[in-house]
Amino acid sequence: MIGSRSELLTVLRQFNPWWGGERQTDLPTWRRAAFAEVRQWVKSPPAPRAMLLSGARQIGKTTLLLQVIESLREEGVPPGQILYVTFDHPLLKLAGLDGLLDLWRELEPAREGPEYLFLDEIQYTKDWQTWLKHQVDFHKNRRIAVTGSATPLVVEGQESGAGRWHTMRLATLSFFEYLQIKQVKVPELPAVLSLQRLRGWSAVEFTRTAEDARPLTGHFHDYLLRGGFPQCALVEGVVAAQKLLREDIVDKVLKRDMTALYGVRRVLELEQTFLYLCLHDGGLLDMVDLSKNLHVKKPTATSYIALLEAAHLIHRLPPFGYGKEILRGRSKVYLADAAIAPSVLLKGKSLLEDATAMGAAVETAFFKHVFTRYYQQSVGFSYWRGKREQEVDVIAEIEGRLVPFEVKYRHQATGWAEVKGMVEFCTTRKVGLGYVITKEATDFGVLERELEPGRKLQLVKIPAPLACYWLGKSEIEATPAETN
Repeated sequence: MIGSRSELLTVLRQFNPWWGGERQTDLPTWRRAAFAEVRQWVKSPPAPRAMLLSGARQIGKTTLLLQVIESLREEGVPPGQILYVTFDHPLLKLAGLDGLLDLWRELEPAREGPEYLFLDEIQYTKDWQTWLKHQVDFHKNRRIAVTGSATPLVVEGQESGAGRWHTMRLATLSFFEYLQIKQVKVPELPAVLSLQRLRGWSAVEFTRTAEDARPLTGHFHDYLLRGGFPQCALVEGVVAAQKLLREDIVDKVLKRDMTALYGVRRVLELEQTFLYLCLHDGGLLDMVDLSKNLHVKKPTATSYIALLEAAHLIHRLPPFGYGKEILRGRSKVYLADAAIAPSVLLKGKSLLEDATAMGAAVETAFFKHVFTRYYQQSVGFSYWRGKREQEVDVIAEIEGRLVPFEVKYRHQATGWAEVKGMVEFCTTRKVGLGYVITKEATDFGVLERELEPGRKLQLVKIPAPLACYWLGKSEIEATPAETN
């Protein structure tokens, strides 16, 4: 074991204050939507697996683990049965997994009942996949929750770890969670667990809800500027919040994690690639143009894109279709959070005055909400582009149904002339329901027309603040049977 026993004991006690009868301090009272699922899995796992909590840096994974630990203590779990370790700490990283477990049991003798292990940033430890597989297979009394950079963890360990852990992907704060953290008094709005229910609303319900929801618009714009990273949400000013986000993304992820986890040597090229994506958020990825502008070879640029996706900084959507349609098409790229681009590009509040940039930010924010809402259901996401350059921003394949979404964030009311791409897609694919995400509170309702005898198309128009609010809220309240 590297490091003296007394030094390691000091560090372990510092991270596990409950061993000495102390309470954790400075834990926020608010809880992410994911808290209930993580706690339930740790308490009563539906299968003999570990829980892998994945996601970008600074989105609250550590806080979530500590809140689950606090809830276990409140339920009377003996303090010596709970171990928390973060491998961000150099001594704990060098000591290794087995060394720390041995030291834990020297300090706190084992008792009857489950043992709870919470291992933060496990990707920094050696051979973690084999170790975790062994724990799940041979220590049935242990409940294990680990965090880290999800995609590389899953890809690297998929052969030895199949069936050994359940992956839960944690996104940045939803708009609903953001309002909770900011302690915003939200107007009393109808509960909408499924957007599909809006198609049955009356004109009076649309008008009344639109008027009640008007106060959300300003908070939604603030959310787009600050982003869904908890620390940034609580910083006093927008400029300070964007500075904090920029430093966390550029300095900690691109310059430190990419070097430590992936061995990236040309960090400047990686940073330039990320900057290029910030300038084209929500756009089609042109690898030839990217390589030409950054003076890097296409395979190198492709590898950088894959690394950024692995670090949860971007999402890639393939074109909708099959076979050659996908192989020949370009991917569409969304940043992990709408505030990343304005923060990295030093836009400040000027984003609100740029209609094009605002449209991209809203599209990014909305996609994140849809993705998060249905991630656990293994929903497939893509975009569609027709022969006449008509486009549908997001296509979700939910339980065998195609659900198209189009973002039209602009002052004008949205009519059939503005959704030609949606109509073309729904007509050719025989889809009867789609959603248009709008800007104005008054641009809220249902468009309906007959495509052919006996078949109608309904497009539900929803203002973006309401759509994101309901999707974020339904993530907490919806049952598995709820669909879009």
